[in-house]
Amino acid sequence: MPTSERRRAGSRRRVLKSGAIEFGHEAIPCTVRNLSPQGACIEVNSPLWFPDHFVLAVDGERHACRVIWKKERRIGLGFD
Repeated sequence: MPTSERRRAGSRRRVLKSGAIEFGHEAIPCTVRNLSPQGACIEVNSPLWFPDHFVLAVDGERHACRVIWKKERRIGLGFD
């Protein structure tokens, strides 16, 4: 089992959904790669700057979240 899986509070299910990173009056499109009640992994088209705390909008739901890790275009999130 990978180290990241052992550190997670719960298992995440793999998905492929469109989402948006929302902060201020901005919305940056993203792809949600996995999702759980505790967090998500998203992918952005380019490694643009955005804050460490923002709202992830996916499937008509909005989740306040914080960045846990970043690796190139992938970003691990924890929900607040």
